[in-house]
Amino acid sequence: MGYVRTAMLLAAMTVLFGGVGLMLGGETGLIIALVLAAGMNLFSWWSSDKMVLRMHNAREVDERSAPDLVSMVNDMADGADMPRPKVYVIEPDQPNAFATGRNPQNAAVAATTGLLQRLSREEVAAVMAHELAHIKNRDTLIMTVTATLAGAIGLLANFAFFFRGGRDNPLGIIGLLATMILAPLAAALVQMAISRSREYEADRIGAEIVGQPLWLASALDKIAGLAARIDNNAAERNPATAHMFIINPLHAHAHDRLFSTHPNTENRIARLEEMAGQGGRRGGPWR
Repeated sequence: MGYVRTAMLLAAMTVLFGGVGLMLGGETGLIIALVLAAGMNLFSWWSSDKMVLRMHNAREVDERSAPDLVSMVNDMADGADMPRPKVYVIEPDQPNAFATGRNPQNAAVAATTGLLQRLSREEVAAVMAHELAHIKNRDTLIMTVTATLAGAIGLLANFAFFFRGGRDNPLGIIGLLATMILAPLAAALVQMAISRSREYEADRIGAEIVGQPLWLASALDKIAGLAARIDNNAAERNPATAHMFIINPLHAHAHDRLFSTHPNTENRIARLEEMAGQGGRRGGPWR
């Protein structure tokens, strides 16, 4: 059901994108919108992982530089019958993590130093399992596409006057202004809905990978509490990447909570506790 909902929301995002182009510039605007979307998606498909890792000054680690973390990720990836992702560490003291990559064969997971220092080994394993679930479910590609489309819709709205939409738009200047304001908001709402749906699914699959739903519940509780108090300056400078983290890393500015891309943490924990109560422990591949 989660995949059907995601497909429907992606279709809605695509229709919204084309509709904005049509409203702002007629058939020419629609064509420009489609070309822009294709170009941005192709670029992001090939380069988004490298861009995101650079934005957060991620440092790749291996069995020599971070043996416990890399061995942990590799063991769980092997147990989940998926390719081993590259492993990165980023410096913020805020505990958090994310996954990126265009497919499971070209993927990476990144953990902050705060995560490695402030959480127990079992909780770190659960967080890494959650990120592996995103890769296994190909959420990294889905979220790259939605973020790109949302950004492109905002770009189209900002360029509205360059398209001379105010002169040619059948809705006139009022319609143009409404489109400029409402289209990016609508795109953000769709992006939020997709992101929240994928987070719940990654929680479930991640708990199955690690074999202990309560480890992930405990990790989410700790990360949420600490992330609300500790800054992640790289994330604040690049808020478009916030949806990639296991917990929203933004809190330093008032607008950060206006459009949260993450489900309520208490609801996520409740689902994991219910999963544990129903025998959700499956004796995962990592011990």
